[in-house]
Amino acid sequence: MLCVLVAIVYLYLSAGLSLFSSWRESKRDSAQVSALERENRLLVRQREAVSGQGALQIQARRLGMIRPGEQGYVVSGLPPN
Repeated sequence: MLCVLVAIVYLYLSAGLSLFSSWRESKRDSAQVSALERENRLLVRQREAVSGQGALQIQARRLGMIRPGEQGYVVSGLPPN
């Protein structure tokens, strides 16, 4: 009878420990998913900011590009900032 009782207690404890371990792992995974969702939202905002027509024109101007029909000027002899 004692052996049966010990076996039942062992089975309950091992199931409880397994359940607790799974719960801890799910909490860790939930935290990781939350962090990845925040990073995804940030990347989506960055993509939207860079892919707009205005952003493209700003980057082209920084590279010294001009539109067809515009007159480009080169200014030299300015003091360094």
